[in-house]
Amino acid sequence: MEKSVEGLNEWQSLKKRMVINRVHALIHGAALAALFYYRITSISITTSLPHLLIFAAELVLSFQWLLSQGSKWNPVSRTACPDRLPADDNLPSVDVFVCTTDPVKEPSLGVMNTVISAMALDYPAHKLHVYLSDDGGSPVTFRAVKEAWGFAKMWIPFCRKYMVNNRCPQAYFMTEQTGDHHFLLRKAHIQQKAYEDFKISLAKIADSTDSRVSRDHQPIIEVINDGDEMDKDPQMPHLVYVAREKRPFHSHRFKAGALNVLLRVSALISNSPYILVLDCDMYCNDPTSARQAMCFHLDPKLSPDLAFVQFPQRFYTLCDKDIYDGEFRYAWEKWEGLNGLKGPILSGTGFYIRREALYRSTQQLQKNGDMIKWFGSSEEFINSVYTHNKPNYPSDNVLQFLASCSYDNGTKWGEQVGFRYFAVVEDYFTGLILHCEGWKSVYYESSRARPGFLGTSPDNLGEVLVQHCRWSVGLNQVAFSRYSPLVYGLLRMSILQSMGYAEIAFYTISFLPLYILALLPQISLLQGIHLFPQLSSPFFLVFVFLFFSSQAKHLQEVLMTGYPTSTWITEQRMWMIRSFTSYFYANMYTIMDKIGLRKATFLPTNKAVDEAAAELYQRGVYNFEAPSVFMVPMCTLYMINMGSFVAGIWQAGKGNGMMLIESLIPLFGMILHLPLLQGMVVRKDKGRVPTNVSIVSLLLSSIVMAYASFAT
Repeated sequence: MEKSVEGLNEWQSLKKRMVINRVHALIHGAALAALFYYRITSISITTSLPHLLIFAAELVLSFQWLLSQGSKWNPVSRTACPDRLPADDNLPSVDVFVCTTDPVKEPSLGVMNTVISAMALDYPAHKLHVYLSDDGGSPVTFRAVKEAWGFAKMWIPFCRKYMVNNRCPQAYFMTEQTGDHHFLLRKAHIQQKAYEDFKISLAKIADSTDSRVSRDHQPIIEVINDGDEMDKDPQMPHLVYVAREKRPFHSHRFKAGALNVLLRVSALISNSPYILVLDCDMYCNDPTSARQAMCFHLDPKLSPDLAFVQFPQRFYTLCDKDIYDGEFRYAWEKWEGLNGLKGPILSGTGFYIRREALYRSTQQLQKNGDMIKWFGSSEEFINSVYTHNKPNYPSDNVLQFLASCSYDNGTKWGEQVGFRYFAVVEDYFTGLILHCEGWKSVYYESSRARPGFLGTSPDNLGEVLVQHCRWSVGLNQVAFSRYSPLVYGLLRMSILQSMGYAEIAFYTISFLPLYILALLPQISLLQGIHLFPQLSSPFFLVFVFLFFSSQAKHLQEVLMTGYPTSTWITEQRMWMIRSFTSYFYANMYTIMDKIGLRKATFLPTNKAVDEAAAELYQRGVYNFEAPSVFMVPMCTLYMINMGSFVAGIWQAGKGNGMMLIESLIPLFGMILHLPLLQGMVVRKDKGRVPTNVSIVSLLLSSIVMAYASFAT
């Protein structure tokens, strides 16, 4: 283990994982070379469309495998040492940005718990400033944040006095706490009653106030606690409500637009050099996360080029089985791998970012006299670029001007300043640009037992697939553009770092090989066409080895990162489901967008609780009440695989020979997706596959199989 110069953090190369990854890459790569040799020599003898298609599928999967090696080359684990930080008076200030949009899909109680947990961070209160962006401009959220301020005046001193670890009120009162008599007494008779009153007040607000999301309103900015009140109570940080201007005729640039407004408004109120960005459902679970992040930002060896510290996203709503793969285990493993390069990809929430990294080189801009062109016409904001942590308390007119929908016009905001607008995945794209500009990042997980942040994850299949479809559209916007990591990135980053970005950007093209493998071998079974080498061929072992090599490597990664074998099965299943649905439609939307038939849209994931869906999820039972456009392809493909496998066995029984690999592919899919068969045939509960979906799927699969059987 090597320590940094100042001892604020340590890092350790995960050598065992690195050696396994590199050895496997060498052996697996050699097997792929043998596969390509077989395909090329076979196609040169017998050229047919089925063989070309299956080769194309193998090329795409091999391309994705190659890209994945970038994040496996040098995995590194990092450790923070907050006890070695300077005194509180010498710590930099931090602004916290919390974003919300719709009080129906994102209930106020959860949003306010996130806000309060951020206000209660274990950090000097006068150096902590929390900004809530209400993109819907809802009166419900505006009234709720004032109620949250009232409760926080009791809650935050309580947390600091008794050194409470879990400072999200909702999470705190759902767990058992231990302590002395006074601690328990104060909790039971004061804090819990205050929290119950707080919940009741929010419920009354939701019932009595119009909760519709506004798309046409003036900017609203209100400092909930003014400077005088903060001086009277030094334990209370700033709390600011921001609703940027929205007009139906003006592009609002989704979350990136909201963050850039917060970036400008906060610059004139607190102007902290570091910013924590949180989704409204991602509360601060470890109150020391800010101190942990400062262990990297204040390290003289890292800080000159360090743009952000990324914490993993963990979820308190996940059940033990995690049937929808909401843990994102594979993503955080890749982020740990990128730690050994120039750092991980920006991941939407739970990151502490350096304000200066979002401003670019202001000294060079000042020399060129381009400040207005870059930052806009606000003299107050331009002046704030050169100072840090000096609140100005500007007039309301100035703040509203900065939050107006037209402020970005004619400037570099969203292009080369702030969070970037090019794609709806503003986090991924902004991180890409920052790394291309020479900045570095750090992935840090404080503890699996106490993650820095905890949020909610969708508990039904439909929400999961919609969420991934939205992300996939954004990734496609980058992958198939001038900013593609394989072109733009390769010219500005190392090859391995570009491969890490490209792996994520091109993740969605897996729909193409999986559709081919879910249809072509099955049709070949019905028609007696050999697409793979027979048992007597030496290349048969190459295909078998590649299958077991990839599966064994995936299982090794799951087990080595501390997860059970069931996670391996779930990740396989959900990757295929997402490829057949979310990734497929995302690519269709991308094509339509390129030809001008559709524009990318952003809809927030529903954070409201569905009791029926939650009950099924807690039992580990899939809820197949997803949109029909998702369910019909999955069910149709399953029926085709099941029918072709039975037909192949029947032909083998008649003495026509066994096409082993062509038979094993549908068998693997049938076993892996057994819950889908149960949803169509066995289950009778609300979450079963709808009858109309099963009927349509049966009709479509019958047409495909009939055509394949009689086609010559």
